[in-house]
Amino acid sequence: MKVENDANAAALAEACWGAGRGYRHIFYAGLGTGIGTGIVFDARIYNGRTGAAAEGGHMSVDYRGPICGCGKPGCIEVLAAGPAIARRAQTKLKEQGAKPAPGRTSSSIMLELAKGNIDLVTSEIVGQAYLSGDPLAKATLGETVELLSLWLSNIVDLLEPDAIIIGGGVAAMLSPFSATSPNALANSVLIRDVRKSLC
Repeated sequence: MKVENDANAAALAEACWGAGRGYRHIFYAGLGTGIGTGIVFDARIYNGRTGAAAEGGHMSVDYRGPICGCGKPGCIEVLAAGPAIARRAQTKLKEQGAKPAPGRTSSSIMLELAKGNIDLVTSEIVGQAYLSGDPLAKATLGETVELLSLWLSNIVDLLEPDAIIIGGGVAAMLSPFSATSPNALANSVLIRDVRKSLC
């Protein structure tokens, strides 16, 4: 018997019974409060030499970026996981100031949902505000999609998997961008044969 972390287990489950069924080489990313990843080759989890492989959330995409909990600058986790989305939205709200938008009682739906306290804005609030048409929420999530697309393009260049599968609460929140942005995740890597979409 072997104990696996949640991302590796999710990757194997997707490969055997889920969206990755029928593909040999799978990369899985779970986007939530952190970013956990798993690699499955021929229905077997790739653990690396010591069992610590596939920590894709700690790949740096900005060497000048904020320091991640792992100690490196600009990891995708510190830039695009749920807490990072919340921080980006809070920064945008502070930069915009408190001037209400025309016809609104506050500057953003996000601020209304957080009862006027910018520090209480969460990624869930950003997602709710986006669905209600809030432009700051849309900008926040759009930047997140750009970061994730850059990161996933690096994954494609490195591994050339048959499929990349994205799960988790943040992934569900970002799914509307699949249909609206020409560079959205679904247009390049989401649950499809990425070999047909390499640039």
